[in-house]
Amino acid sequence: MHRLLRGELFMLGGFVLAAAVTIVLVMPPSIDPAAAQFTQTSAGPLTAADRDLLVKVRQAGLWEMPAGDMAQTRAESQRVKEVGRLIMEDHKKLDALTVQAAKKLGVVIPDEPNADQQRWLAQLAAESGPAFDKDYANLLRAAHGKVFTVVAGVRSGTRNTEIRKFAQEGINFVMRHMALLESTGLVDFQQLPEPATPSPAPPVALAVDTRRH
Repeated sequence: MHRLLRGELFMLGGFVLAAAVTIVLVMPPSIDPAAAQFTQTSAGPLTAADRDLLVKVRQAGLWEMPAGDMAQTRAESQRVKEVGRLIMEDHKKLDALTVQAAKKLGVVIPDEPNADQQRWLAQLAAESGPAFDKDYANLLRAAHGKVFTVVAGVRSGTRNTEIRKFAQEGINFVMRHMALLESTGLVDFQQLPEPATPSPAPPVALAVDTRRH
C-alpha cells in the first residue's frame, strides 16, 4: 500500500514538473515597456522619441516665429532684426515640413507653445531696445542648444526613414540658427549649459610582453 502511494506521488510530481516546464516554454518573454511604445508605419517603426521630436520642433517654431516678428519692431540692433527675420522665415519652412511629416506618420502635434515658451514670449513682449536684443539672442540660443540634442539623438538612432530625413533637415536648421544668433555678438556663452561630463574611461590593461627573455 505504501509503495503504491509513493509511486502515485512520484508520478504526480512528474506531471507537475512537466506542466511547469511546458508553461515556461510556451509563455512569451516579458516585453520591454519602452520597446512596446513603437508603432509600425510604412517608413519603419515609429518610437516615442520619434514622436517627441515632431512635437518639440513644432513647438519651437510656434514661439520662435512670433519672437522673430517682435524683433522687427522691438529690437534696436539691425543685426538682431535681420537674424530674427531669417529665423522666422526658416521656421515657416521647417513648420511646413513638421506638419507634413506628422500627417504622414499619424502623429498629433500641438498648436501652441509650451508653458516655458509662452513665458519667454511674454518676457520679450515687455521689452524693447538693448534689453530685448540681449534676451532675444540668449533665450533663443539656449533653446536651440536644448533642441539640438533632441534632434541629434533621434537622427543618430531612429529606425524610421521619414523621421531620419526630417531630423537631418532639423539639424541643418538648428545649426544655422545657432550660428546666426551667435553672430549678434550678444550671446553669453558662460550662461549656456556645459556639455555633459563623460563617463570615466575604463582602465587600460597593461600590455603583457609574451616574448621569452
